[in-house]
Amino acid sequence: MSIVNCQLYIAQKGGGFLSRNIGKYGERVAALYLEKKGYRILERNYCVKGGEIDIIAERDSFIAFIEVKTRTPDFLSDGFDAVNKTKQKNIIKASALYLYKNPHRLQPRFDVIRIIADGEKVVGFSHIENAFDNSK
Repeated sequence: MSIVNCQLYIAQKGGGFLSRNIGKYGERVAALYLEKKGYRILERNYCVKGGEIDIIAERDSFIAFIEVKTRTPDFLSDGFDAVNKTKQKNIIKASALYLYKNPHRLQPRFDVIRIIADGEKVVGFSHIENAFDNSK
């Protein structure tokens, strides 16, 4: 699936203009944070049929598949709850396809970054390493 098709797919899934903009802002903030922490960004918005990974990065002995959730302070959910079992399954499937096409000796890990943004000001930030795994 091409980047344009992936963006169209995301738009069709209900991401309005504001949510797409705040989401892209959050992904930029997360990528900067990761780079400052010594991660090397391998991919952003890696999209395959049935799944998308916001950021793929490596550091030390890990390749991290990172889901970024950005919310405004008045949003009713905290963002972490949006990474439910279905979302996790889709991320795991997309990561398996990525690793098939791009073999690595690194240990895969699934992280979640949550950003609370008030306009262009970050008012909350959390990074959970190894937030979920491939176990049943």
